[in-house]
This record gives sequence, structure tokens and C-alpha cells, in this order.
Amino acid sequence: MRREYRDRIQRNDMNDRSRPQMPDRRKDPVKERLANVSGPTTNLQIKEGNEPKKFTGRCRLFVGNLPNTITEEEFTAMFKPYGETAEVFLNISKGFGFVKLDTRQHAEAAKAALDFSLKDGKYLRVRFATHGAALKVKNLNPWVSNELLETAFSIFGDVERAVVIVDDRGRPVGEGIVEYARKQSAQQALKRCTDGCFILTSSLRPVLVEPLEQRDEEDGLPEKNFQKNMPEYQKEREMGPRLAEPGSFEFDYANRWKQLYKVEKQKRDNLDKEIMASRRRLDEQMEDSLYEHETNMLREKLRAA
Repeated sequence: MRREYRDRIQRNDMNDRSRPQMPDRRKDPVKERLANVSGPTTNLQIKEGNEPKKFTGRCRLFVGNLPNTITEEEFTAMFKPYGETAEVFLNISKGFGFVKLDTRQHAEAAKAALDFSLKDGKYLRVRFATHGAALKVKNLNPWVSNELLETAFSIFGDVERAVVIVDDRGRPVGEGIVEYARKQSAQQALKRCTDGCFILTSSLRPVLVEPLEQRDEEDGLPEKNFQKNMPEYQKEREMGPRLAEPGSFEFDYANRWKQLYKVEKQKRDNLDKEIMASRRRLDEQMEDSLYEHETNMLREKLRAA
């Protein structure tokens, strides 16, 4: 019954939108693009086997500890064996540069080969550059796919990559990543979603957007990164891995840390349960309020008819 009410309301709303409107001199290009994806979104083109976009933000490398004798031509030539290059930037006085390769695979190969390589007496540091136009999208409905996420956020600018994060069983965790070609597009998406309520599906659940926290989960922290003459390093490395003996001073304090971790975990678990319960209550309230709202709208239209 509620579905019938909702369908009737949507048809009435579409009829209202189809009526001639007064021209608005302050046109909003985002809303104009949004009108093209207003739904239904059940027939989105599935993206499988497509070649990844080239020269994206995921293919940009940072190169540090460069010798002050290097030229831009030499810097570019270092990466030529690994693929096509673009957007080369070099700061000779500060000893660093950026370069973008055509594919992620080629960028990974260049990074693996050149990181910590010797160049004019200096060991280069090569890492993936921070993606300045990447956003994290939270509070996603479980029916949002990669394709819908990209379609929705394309209204703010050219999207290079949009992915809904899933767990080890392929189930969505309610979060996603959107990477734009330009930083301005990401800033606009962040502002519009923060100032307003951007809803992707029939459920009145707005997405929450924030800058993506960049983390390196591949290289980690190799031993070569440490300055071994630092006092703190020397102090911590005096003793190696060991199992503390029960009843010892080490065991007592190590166990205190473990107990503190358990308390922290219990508090987080309890908070997660409270949050999930609040979300379920809000979903129920939303359904009840939506039914009441649709009923009132139908009554108003019947009176006006």
C-alpha cells in the first residue's frame, strides 16, 4: 500500500516538474546535470573489462632526495623505460619532483625500480603522491554500486574512479571512494554534500563526504627509513622480541596495556551497538513519516482537483 502511495506521489511530482517554470537567471549547473540522473537508476551500464583511465591521480609519483644537479630532461628520462609520462614538475632547490605515468601498473614498476636507487651520490625516495582530489563517501545505502556511485558524483566533475568498499565476502560496508580528475571538482562535491543533503536512492539516507585519508598499506615502514643514529632508535632497539615471563615487571606492565585495550574495545563495541540501534529507529521513523507525508499530499491534491 505504501508503495502505491509513493508511486502516485512520484508521478504527481513529475507532472509538477513538467509544467512550464519561470526562467531562472541563476542556473545551477550541478542541478541541471542532476536532472539527468534523477532515476530510475536500474539500467546503469555495467563496467566490466573496460581499460582503466590513463594518467590518473593514482599514477602520480613523488620523488624526493634528488641531487641539485639534475635537469628536467634527466628527471623525465628516468621514467621513460617504464611508460609514458606527463605533468612533470621539478623543484631542484628543494630536491623533489612529481611525475605522472600513463597507468598504475607502470607507476608501480617505476616505483619498485627507482626507490632507494643511487643518483649522483644520493639515494632517491619514490612514493605514490597523495591524491588531492580523492573523497571518502560514508553512509552509503547497501544498494549503491560502483556504477551508481560514479554516476551520482559525476555531476560535480569528471570522476576517474569510484569504488564501493566491500568486506571479504563482497558485502558493502557502507563506505566508498571517489577520485576526481581535478581538485576543484572534489572541493565542490565536498562543499555541496556538507552544506546540503545528497541522497542517492529512494531511501532518505544522505551520504557523508570527507577528504580521503591517505595511507600506505603496501610498502609499510622498511628498516631503511630509520635514521639509526637517533637516540630514540638506539634506545628502543637495545632489546629484541620476547615473551614476558609471568610474574615479572615486564609481564605486569605489558598486561596493563592489554587490559586497557580490552576496555577500549568494549567501549567501541557498545558505541557501535548504540549507533546501529539509532539507525534502525531512524529508518522506522522515516517510513512512518513518509507514509504520513504522502497521505497528506494526496489529500491536498484531491481537495485541489
